[in-house]
Amino acid sequence: MNKRKAILLTLSLSAILLFGGCAKLASTLNDIKGSLIGNEYTIYTYDNFGNQVLETSGKKIDISGNPVRTTSYDSEGNVITGYELSSVITITIDGDEIQSCGDTCIFIEKGLEPDVDFSTEVIEASSSSILDVTSLSAKLNEYKNEFGKERVVVIKSQLGQPIMAFSGKDVYWEIPEDLPKMTKLMIDGNALYIHRANFQIIDKDLLD
Repeated sequence: MNKRKAILLTLSLSAILLFGGCAKLASTLNDIKGSLIGNEYTIYTYDNFGNQVLETSGKKIDISGNPVRTTSYDSEGNVITGYELSSVITITIDGDEIQSCGDTCIFIEKGLEPDVDFSTEVIEASSSSILDVTSLSAKLNEYKNEFGKERVVVIKSQLGQPIMAFSGKDVYWEIPEDLPKMTKLMIDGNALYIHRANFQIIDKDLLD
């Protein structure tokens, strides 16, 4: 092997180790980043009780997680350093940023409209501080004629307060691998992303 080939081989191995190490580090840091695919989104932010606190919109939406350094100890008392994903997400909207922690965020693609916006009214729970099933069912039945499609999607706050309801024929959900603590729903071809929220997909026939 001549000197030139040896140098090229050394550089190649160094590159493999370098990029392999970077990839491993990125994986260790859990620095999750992803983009919402769609034409345009309106972002609604709610507190745990379903009260709207912010509304923004944009065409280019990126979301990234924020890793934090953690320390622990093994059985021999040695310090173990690691990283885990924090509760803070960074939302970039057309170049501007929002950093959010704990609030419910709903990202609605342009062209998708809620059939009902529960955040404009108060629904009283009959048995506890968290809205019960009976109260929700009664409220949904009031709006049954508003739901034009066979399936109804109800999005609720983390404490169970209904926020919005959508309807559609083709409804499904998935967990995006590249977005932190997010759920993606598709309703008749339109995307709906939710962060820190509960939801139910109900057949319309089940509404009495």
